[in-house]
Amino acid sequence: MAKLDEDKAKAEEEEEESTEKKDSHKKEKDVKEEIERLREERDHWKNEYYRAYADTQNLRKTLEKDHQEAIRYRAEGFIEGLLPILDSFYLVLASSPQNPEIKNYVEGFSYIYKNLVNVLENEGVKEIAPEVGEKFNPTTMAAIETCPGEKENIVEKVYSRGYYLHDRVIRPATVMVSLVPKPKELETNDSSEETK
Repeated sequence: MAKLDEDKAKAEEEEEESTEKKDSHKKEKDVKEEIERLREERDHWKNEYYRAYADTQNLRKTLEKDHQEAIRYRAEGFIEGLLPILDSFYLVLASSPQNPEIKNYVEGFSYIYKNLVNVLENEGVKEIAPEVGEKFNPTTMAAIETCPGEKENIVEKVYSRGYYLHDRVIRPATVMVSLVPKPKELETNDSSEETK
């Protein structure tokens, strides 16, 4: 009986050890799964943090750039309001009066115009002054009229000057541009005149 009790005790002991090993393995497996889950969660939040940090940095850079641009072009609206005044000065100075009193006024206007232009140049305003015979540039000029000519896209007349503020066109120069008439247009015009 003692042997039976020993065997039974040994069997119970082995069963307890087996159960403990199973529990130990299960706990170990659970701990490993928990560690893996925590690592994945850590990696997820780490990526979220880096993503949020990068977005914040990009936003900061964009805001700084917008702020710098706003400072650089702060006077644009004011300068647009001055352009008709500059046009008027330019028209007055382009005329050559015969009366000596009027010539004195024109000299005074010339002095004021030069001072105004100097102040605007110090703010970053540059004049776009195309000349007759120059090739038409659509980025700095606006063609408001066309006329027949021997060469295509040549400035035939300047109506008003244009202006830059730093590297931005505030107002393009307005010009008349030449177009070479096409032979079909000539034939169509001739035939329509003949039918009349």
